[in-house]
Amino acid sequence: MYAIIETGGKQFKVSEGDIIKVEKLGAAAGDAYDFNNVMLVTDGDAVTCGTPYISGASVSASILGDGKEKKVIVYKYKSKKGFHKKKGHRQPFTTVRIDKISL
Repeated sequence: MYAIIETGGKQFKVSEGDIIKVEKLGAAAGDAYDFNNVMLVTDGDAVTCGTPYISGASVSASILGDGKEKKVIVYKYKSKKGFHKKKGHRQPFTTVRIDKISL
């Protein structure tokens, strides 16, 4: 059984027991979180597809913690002008464990 959920503007294919990194959620470690934007659920041969979401479907997850990705360097340069600008960015994320998929 797996589901496709949408969170943070991205879509994830998840099964029970999966650990994924999603855009930062406003929840503390150890809390339960429900993803309600479920786009597709399969259970064996039965496939349920939403338009765009399945009403009443949810994916329950446990929050494992927050973190930041590795630093990405953004460097801007314009030739012959003496313009250099260096900036770094670390994207925050939340690690979650998928507990249950329900229709």
